[in-house]
Amino acid sequence: MKNFQKNAELQKRAQKIFPLGVNSNFRYWGEGITPYIQKAKGSHIWDVGGNEYIDYRMAFGPIILGHAYDEVDDTVAAEIRNGLLAAMTTELEVEVGEMLVEMCPAVEMVRFACSGTEATMHAIRVARAYTGREIILKFEGNYHGFHDHTLWSTYAPAEAYGNSRSPIPVPASSGIPKVLGEKIITLPFNDLEGFDRAMRAYGHQIAAVITEPCQGNCGAILPVEGFLELIRTRTREYGSVMILDEVKTGFRIANGGAQAFYNLDPDIATYAKALGNGYPIAALGGKREVMGIIGHGVSQGGTYTNNKPGVAGAYATLKLLRSMPILDTINQRGTRLMAGLKAAFEKKGLPVVFNGYPGMFCFAISEHPIRNQREWANTDREGYLRLMEAAIDQGVMPDYDPREPWFLCYSHSDADIDHTLEVFTDIIQKF
Repeated sequence: MKNFQKNAELQKRAQKIFPLGVNSNFRYWGEGITPYIQKAKGSHIWDVGGNEYIDYRMAFGPIILGHAYDEVDDTVAAEIRNGLLAAMTTELEVEVGEMLVEMCPAVEMVRFACSGTEATMHAIRVARAYTGREIILKFEGNYHGFHDHTLWSTYAPAEAYGNSRSPIPVPASSGIPKVLGEKIITLPFNDLEGFDRAMRAYGHQIAAVITEPCQGNCGAILPVEGFLELIRTRTREYGSVMILDEVKTGFRIANGGAQAFYNLDPDIATYAKALGNGYPIAALGGKREVMGIIGHGVSQGGTYTNNKPGVAGAYATLKLLRSMPILDTINQRGTRLMAGLKAAFEKKGLPVVFNGYPGMFCFAISEHPIRNQREWANTDREGYLRLMEAAIDQGVMPDYDPREPWFLCYSHSDADIDHTLEVFTDIIQKF
């Protein structure tokens, strides 16, 4: 049993100065159960009470190599001794940009940002400027950052979305201007017929269709066969920009991301997370014809977009991804972990559905396939939470939120996988 007293005490202290006692709503798990972290190394983290965990959250996905990875940290430390930030461009930025263009098939030009939210926000501006249109089409359950333009139909109860033939866009927060709802079309993920119908009706008004390759904040739901390809076909047909949000899949499911994995050719792709192994770096990149309008009446920038820690972190991370079997190793161990978890459910006789990839996956207690957020809402989420509570108490920490994937990093060892399977086999049998 973990001693959570120090975590609870720090939460009370933090709540006096931070709303909910945290600096992102996603870090709040509830009263008395929200963890506060003291240190992290490799695949393990320690909370302020000294409790140790095998970490499968990986900072919501950025940690692809491991926490405090020496080769990355050493590169960053060396670079920042020559200056942390400048009002000019550095050669290191150019080198990282060249690596992105080389690794990502659809990227011909690129701009840096500091977060996935910034990357998708700027990508939408570029798409609107390029097409001269304003409407954005997105899919229910997809999360594209915290800006007002796409924070719609993300976390609401599925029944709030209305009929799947005529979905209702639902803002995910108070404070989002209602008028922006007139600039967004929402549809269920994986609904090929519905997407075709929407494009026939509105295609010539749509500036961009933005999608994740899989639903990274909704159970890692995978695309059905032909769905992503249909988006590419119809956006070309109607002159809309296809934005592939690779903030979670980029440099995690393949060195070239989902573009390489699915052989896709989007107009713009967005990156963050695994790009810098936790350092603050993001990017938007795409076709020269589309990206080339930036700076010609189209604004994109930011004081910290070339921050040296982020750029140096990306430089070191991408070099390692290209020179070592990082993703092959993660895929091997993730495949074994998924198979072992599935076997434990089968032994107990509990129905389970897995989605995602070996380095980024989810499971849900369900008898039926899960193709979109509406179907995911019918799974046994309370049962999932009970399993996670038991696992965390035994030192294995996936995310407490059933929408968030399990993430693996290169530092997860075979021993980590073995122990995780022992813990989950035990708690599933007691479920």
